[in-house]
This record gives sequence, C-alpha cells and structure tokens, in this order.
Amino acid sequence: MGTTVIRMEKSIHDSCAGGTKGVLNFRPDPSNGICARLGDKWTVLVIWRLSVASGRRLRFSALRSELVGITQRMLTRTLRNLQRDGFVVRHYFPDVPPRVEYELTEMGAGVLRALEGINFWIRDNLARVEECRRAYDNPEP
Repeated sequence: MGTTVIRMEKSIHDSCAGGTKGVLNFRPDPSNGICARLGDKWTVLVIWRLSVASGRRLRFSALRSELVGITQRMLTRTLRNLQRDGFVVRHYFPDVPPRVEYELTEMGAGVLRALEGINFWIRDNLARVEECRRAYDNPEP
C-alpha cells in the first residue's frame, strides 16, 4: 500500500521543499506512533501541565491532582510512554517515603511549539467546526 498525498491549493508556506510553489504536500507517517501518542486523551495535557510548572518539573501526586479525571493507572501509563519517547525525564529520590518527579525535556517543550499551530487553526476554525457538527447531528428533513 502506498502513501496517500493530499494536495492542498493554499499553502501556509511560501514554498514547500520538493513541491510546487503554493501547493502543500502532506504525507502522514502513521508508522512512528507519535501522532497516535499526541492524539490520546491525556498526553498533551500532561506535557502542557509540566510546561507551566516551576522548573518544568512536578511530583506525580501534583500532576494527578491537577489533571481532573485522570486515574493513577492512566497517568502512570502516560508518563511512561512520554519517558520512553524522550519527552519526559523521571527523577527518583530515595527519601522516606520515596519521591518521584517528572520533568519536561527540551524535546517535550518543542512538541508544544509544534502544537501551537494546531491551536491557532482551532481558534480560527472552531465556530465553523461546531456549525458543521450541528448540521451533521441535526440534518434537515
């Protein structure tokens, strides 16, 4: 199965490497798993929360209390995945009781900069998306 190319008439860039001027070439690469990771319910919220923490570092319990609705198991799983991908570093302190803190890496902070463009797009298009949702959910007879 080949890669699908979506041709867009309007480019957000003046020119695209390897493409025609004014046409954006988009080739998704789902095999790396990063888009799926960023698309889950909690990952971006955990990264964002660490990014606004003092020193970009928080204890597990502080993260859990600030992310309303996340279970201990899901926060543990999310943090392990972020650690595995290099977005977060885990610091263990052998105090009594033991203390664990999680810190956002530069790469983790960088993904937030990348997601900023998506936030701008959402801000610019949310009203239209909501309108489309209403039309879909309540079709005229």
